[in-house]
Amino acid sequence: MLFCKLRLLSCSSPALHFFFLTVTTFGILAPLTCHHLLHSYFYVRHWHLNQMSKTFLEQSLKEGEAALRYFQKLQALNATLPRGRQVPSRPGLLITIITVSRQAEFHYVLQVASQFHRLLQQCGQPCLRHQLFVCNVDWSSRHQDANLLASFMPVTSRFASTKGMNISRSVFRNTFEKEKQDYAYCLEKSLQTYDPEYILMVEDDAIPEEQIFSVLRHLLETRLSEPHLRNALYLKLYHPERLQCYFNPEPMRILEWFGVGMFLGPLLGWAYVKIARLPRLSYRIVLFFALYSMGLVELVGRHYLLELRRLAPALYNVVPTTQCCTPAMLFPASSAQRTVSYLAEISCRGGFAKDMALYSFLQDKNERAYVVEPNLVRHIGLFSSLRFNYKPKLL
Repeated sequence: MLFCKLRLLSCSSPALHFFFLTVTTFGILAPLTCHHLLHSYFYVRHWHLNQMSKTFLEQSLKEGEAALRYFQKLQALNATLPRGRQVPSRPGLLITIITVSRQAEFHYVLQVASQFHRLLQQCGQPCLRHQLFVCNVDWSSRHQDANLLASFMPVTSRFASTKGMNISRSVFRNTFEKEKQDYAYCLEKSLQTYDPEYILMVEDDAIPEEQIFSVLRHLLETRLSEPHLRNALYLKLYHPERLQCYFNPEPMRILEWFGVGMFLGPLLGWAYVKIARLPRLSYRIVLFFALYSMGLVELVGRHYLLELRRLAPALYNVVPTTQCCTPAMLFPASSAQRTVSYLAEISCRGGFAKDMALYSFLQDKNERAYVVEPNLVRHIGLFSSLRFNYKPKLL
């Protein structure tokens, strides 16, 4: 009896096959396999979010302790970080870490600095002209992690003098404006102190991915020389995963989404024709599998499809930038100077933070900017320096 039913199903029309495939995929298999994927539409928040957030914080706490031990060990060995490396000329790439004191037990800036140092050591010869630089924009002198890093690498403090701190407290009551001015200060200080060819502005809760330097080398040597990328105001290295979906107002993603359908539609259609032993491939079959594959990659999560690009630096995508956010931004020297001037022209406030200000310059100043996909840094800062967040969540 079962054999007869299977035989009957195999002889059914493609429409019935497509119905069963759609119901099985989107109603059973995908929800069962993707309910724990944070950036999937099938993610079940009330099952996983609290525990995942707790686990993430515990892991970050352990990594913060490990970063502290890393520098304590270097201190015991009387070792030095990149300040001890003699850069023969102006740095090719200056990595400026902007830091402010917050949740001291997580040692955010130590996590970022230790990861960059480790990757620089592994990089070797191609990274000899890279330099680390820490920009401390904390109000007080009690930023212990920044004080510790001063023993190993160049550190500048915006509010080093008591006089400057008193003036700033009376002026910067708007935390969003202070953040913007801190950013402009660190960018300008990087230019004045080192005169680098490129500046990578990294916030102190953005951990670099393992392949960051190999990808940056490919971008700087190959991609940024292309006419449409030359003279870009900045290149973003991070965009929140939750905002990377296809169903989005950014037109470049819609084109990519159609591209997925155009590639997988004929491929899956051809496989179906072979399995079902149909005489030929029709446009209806191709259309179904194109829509099927487009729906599947969107609902499972574009973020996970982008991870395949990590196989090689040349596979990374560079597309027109999006508005949010600024954990890691690459500026050519000339663009950095323009950005400092632009930032001096505007004031930030709630609802118009520095990321929105930078994005607004693109139209106002007839500039261009781009974002790299997938991300080259991981954002670990669940505790915001701008907003009080007593019960942080991953989403």
